[in-house]
Amino acid sequence: MDGAVVDSAAAVVPIGSHGLHYGSGVFEGMRAYETERGPAVFRLRDHLERFHRSAELLGMQIPYSVDDLVIATGEVISSNRFDACYLRPIAFYGAGELRVSSRSNPVIVGVLGWPMSTYFDAETLRVGIRAMISSWRRVGPNTIPHAAKATGVYLNSMLAGHEALDAGYDEAILLTEDGFVADGAGETIFVVKDGVISTPDLSASILAGITRSTVIEIAQDLGHPVVERQLIRTDLYLADEVFMVGTAAEVTPVREVDRREIGRPGEVTRQIAGAYQDIVHGRVPARHGWLEVPTPG
Repeated sequence: MDGAVVDSAAAVVPIGSHGLHYGSGVFEGMRAYETERGPAVFRLRDHLERFHRSAELLGMQIPYSVDDLVIATGEVISSNRFDACYLRPIAFYGAGELRVSSRSNPVIVGVLGWPMSTYFDAETLRVGIRAMISSWRRVGPNTIPHAAKATGVYLNSMLAGHEALDAGYDEAILLTEDGFVADGAGETIFVVKDGVISTPDLSASILAGITRSTVIEIAQDLGHPVVERQLIRTDLYLADEVFMVGTAAEVTPVREVDRREIGRPGEVTRQIAGAYQDIVHGRVPARHGWLEVPTPG
């Protein structure tokens, strides 16, 4: 936190922090996987570069470079003796003037880490999750910059996720105000129909997901055509396969949407999920230097 390794109980912020009151912050979600070379973070620099871009969109200046944050990530992994973990870089405006404008408030930066296995339990992943179309709509691109992974934006996801859980589902799917499929509460959506994989394009007010781009490359390497286009809810109902992807969720099959049965994980989903796991665990060479073992300072 702010350049030093501290116990999580000591990593406290004042109750007057701007980020607490106004959601004025940015964050990332990254994962370190156990590999033969040690704990390696998947697409570490891509995440940290997006972290800086998110801050720029909010007019926030992060006082640490990408290289500084790579070292900080290594220190979190090393000091906790993690073999594998979830990592959360975060930057937000701290205490100062408690008004809507944040210009005079300092920027607080931290990197958290904790053990994590799977986002959904093993049995749920084996058969696929149940999802519902949420009554909450994804915020539009001219409301909040959706290209920023900003803390305040995720109130939208939280409300949709709570609605789904309360209704007995595993996850929510959000539509845009125009009725097109956007994404899950914390995942990107892919639909397989007649051998073609489709996913919402960025005009659907979705984050330019790093796992999303990874899966597109994996699918194309496996010989599957991928199209980025507008999707409507009936594309989900009539799909041969549906899956959702994200850093935490990895590649998660969807077996049901709005009580309409899609079926257990199909061949395309299984192929992509298997290839993804091989890459992140270092069982096959990672293209583009996707796996990095960060060295503490």
